[in-house]
Amino acid sequence: MPHITLPDGDALYYEEHGSGRPLIMVAGLGGIGAYWAPQIAPFAEHFRVILHDHRGTGQSSRSQIDYSVDQMAADTLALMDALGIEQADFVGHSTGASMAQAIAADHPERLGRIILASGWTKADGFFRRCFETRKQLLLTAGPEAYVKATPLFLHPSWWVRDNIDAIEGGKSGIYGGDHDIGIMTSRIDALLAFDRTADLPKIPHEVLVMGVANDHLTPAYFSEALAKAIPNARLSIMSDGAHAASQVFPDEFNAIALAFLTGDQA
Repeated sequence: MPHITLPDGDALYYEEHGSGRPLIMVAGLGGIGAYWAPQIAPFAEHFRVILHDHRGTGQSSRSQIDYSVDQMAADTLALMDALGIEQADFVGHSTGASMAQAIAADHPERLGRIILASGWTKADGFFRRCFETRKQLLLTAGPEAYVKATPLFLHPSWWVRDNIDAIEGGKSGIYGGDHDIGIMTSRIDALLAFDRTADLPKIPHEVLVMGVANDHLTPAYFSEALAKAIPNARLSIMSDGAHAASQVFPDEFNAIALAFLTGDQA
């Protein structure tokens, strides 16, 4: 299984699919590259797709460090360096969208076109309450309860209803697994501390901000704010699919994203 060694000696698991211009696809808080399973084949027809498990998740090193979005962004840049990638297009979902903001602001030359999917600007009262609740679940009820609650935050109610047997059977790998409480609470703290709003007007890239009307974890008003603040951004709001719309309606998500990335917008 492919890994790269980070500057501090930790290992980062990654996968590559397809060929062509590099496209980095970065998952959210769960941190698992396999989140992008519905996107891999169609995107790999056009790009060299690179996925990775965030440090602290999946098959990457489970390090007890102070996690931050800047640290996660630095790990992604280290992966690009190790693979000899000077510049790549970037699709970030949720936490991945925050990492994209950090890289675009601090290292603009490393990114081409950017998609910010179900991202946010900075924690507000709603966001803070959601993530503090998830953190409290970890601390008081443990990882099993945290994983059991996760679909309620990520998916539409009807999707949970229709897929409850698969969810309860543990057949979905998108929520991560084997959660370490210390790592996950530190990662949640990283999201609550994230704030790059002052840098958004300086981002020079072509950006597609993708939100979802019924996203009840990072509401669509965050996407509207991102699109308004970034000079060369355009906004696309899906009507359904909640926070995991790329999983719930992959064909719609893929069509919107690929049209932007390949320059085929109508």
